[in-house]
Amino acid sequence: MAFDVEKLQQSKTTTAAPKVQRVLSPQELAAAQERVTLEEERTYRRGVVSIRDLIAPAAYQIFPNYLLLGDTYVRTLFVTMYPRYVGIGWGTPVINYNSTIDIGMFFYPVKPEIILKQLKNKVGVLSAQIISDNEKGAARDPIRETALRDIEQLRDDLTQGIEHFFQFAFYVTVYAKNKEELDKRSEQIESIFGTKLISSKRGFYQAEQGFNSTMPLGNDELMISFNMNTSPIASSFPFTSSDLSSDNGILYGINRHNNSLILFDRFSLQNANALVFATSGAGKSYTVKLEILRSLMMGTDVIVIDPEMEYRHLSEAVGGTYVNVSLASDAKINPFDLPRSKGDETSSEDVLRSAVITIKGLLRIMIGTPRGEKSQLGFTPEEDSLLDRALLETYAKKDITADLPNFIGVEYPVLQDLQDVLQGMQGATDLVARLQKYTEGTFAGLLNNLTTVEMRNQLVTFSVRDLEDELRPMAIYTIVNYIWNVVRSERKKRILVIDEAWWLMQNEDSAKFIFALVKRARKYFLGVTTITQDVNDFLTSVYGQAIVTNSSMQLLLKQSPAAIDLIQKTFNLTDSEKYLLLESAVGEGIFFAGQKHAAIKVVASYTEDQLITTNPQQLLEQEQAKKQFEKSLSDGEQAK
Repeated sequence: MAFDVEKLQQSKTTTAAPKVQRVLSPQELAAAQERVTLEEERTYRRGVVSIRDLIAPAAYQIFPNYLLLGDTYVRTLFVTMYPRYVGIGWGTPVINYNSTIDIGMFFYPVKPEIILKQLKNKVGVLSAQIISDNEKGAARDPIRETALRDIEQLRDDLTQGIEHFFQFAFYVTVYAKNKEELDKRSEQIESIFGTKLISSKRGFYQAEQGFNSTMPLGNDELMISFNMNTSPIASSFPFTSSDLSSDNGILYGINRHNNSLILFDRFSLQNANALVFATSGAGKSYTVKLEILRSLMMGTDVIVIDPEMEYRHLSEAVGGTYVNVSLASDAKINPFDLPRSKGDETSSEDVLRSAVITIKGLLRIMIGTPRGEKSQLGFTPEEDSLLDRALLETYAKKDITADLPNFIGVEYPVLQDLQDVLQGMQGATDLVARLQKYTEGTFAGLLNNLTTVEMRNQLVTFSVRDLEDELRPMAIYTIVNYIWNVVRSERKKRILVIDEAWWLMQNEDSAKFIFALVKRARKYFLGVTTITQDVNDFLTSVYGQAIVTNSSMQLLLKQSPAAIDLIQKTFNLTDSEKYLLLESAVGEGIFFAGQKHAAIKVVASYTEDQLITTNPQQLLEQEQAKKQFEKSLSDGEQAK
């Protein structure tokens, strides 16, 4: 292989010649370094998981009128037309809708000169039509005249700078777990718009664009807007919160949405019943005692069933009557009592038969035998028939019959009288044996006496702390029945507080009785407050659910993780409200009043706190301070 030595030498010479290099300026050098840094950053970011990667669904499927986002159904609605007038806060019902929604609002400013030119042309057309109608002798057209006045007013406001003009777009994206629920919620949103005379439509073949338009990206992919000036746009201002202040009522707490006061009168609602759900130590008794104290100042009578002697200090402080119901106490309640007078003009026969049914419910708790899969207490048909006849004969033994005009001054029978009647009836031997425990045995001191309790004070508290757990349900049942008789005898503004109501929900008869009381309380100016910490047992009961439905005021304080899903389902809470209840501090939660609800923080003054506190540390300090004060007084007397 031959080489041209001369050419090779020339090539080497050319290659070896030095190159001229240009020196980069500081700006160019900085730009080159920035490009290298950005490239390195881009390379690094390819392998990093971002927040968008974490929250993004695995996939989504697009349908003509909705979007399937993972396992969630999504649909977007848009507003197409507004009425002539829209009220301030017209969007509040949509914003406070009890479900997950996203709202997108877009504002596109329009130059005044463009609008003024269009309005001028419109004024000319309308004026010409009105003049033409006048010349023809036609009847005046109020629609055209109103439109002309509105346009002239808008022209003046735009010219003076009072108003500005925009194209306004309003979108709502609804979320649901299935197609049926999505359709239902879409109809509800459309109905809310319809009540305001606002026309809305569902996105068709624009499901993805609608979803993107309500994402927090600021992209309007639907581009469906409506011409609107400043004033009506201002009325759609979305940042509203529930306001539960009224002219009458008591202070329940602070609205955590806007720091306003929650002043409310429970008797102004459809019914005055209230429900308080919370875990132990969340402040439910504290809150109810605060309501009691403030209601007393407004002249309302209050009756309390206290299972743990938590209301004694409050009762003593306000001069109330505190009744300790136990086997050895002097306070007795006769389950055979009847209403003294028929305040609702019910016939004596109806009152008597109602009393027989109520006492049979009590006897099922006392001497009923287990039956059914859930071991509910009851009687055989023969026993039920015997008790029915025996109760009527027991009343008749004391000359109490259906033909009496009223029951004032009569002597009521006691449990021993029922036993005596049963002993004379064939086939009642077993019933008598079961009943003797309450007339002659260990429990004879509870229900086998005439009533010695009086309810003539503004605050009356019944304590059942010293009773055995076995006796508590029947004692509370008897107390509530006695209270109901007093309430029916005299209409008066009253509140009945049943603390730890789950005791009564354990038995079908007592649960049924409480439900009937809650349902009928409104007719007698009574508001029943039901308090419980055992949410699962309460809400899984058919009567517990019915009590929730018939309670217009509800207070949910801190909840346990075990009960929160059932609470969310029962009260139709959003996920945000659910987590609010899980993370609430003592005395914080959600306050429901009719259709309104707001996050609440219960607050009390120093004096109120000293009267109603249930904190063991505070109670111990108060007892020590009291003893020290009494000791100082004693030392002072001795010194004298």
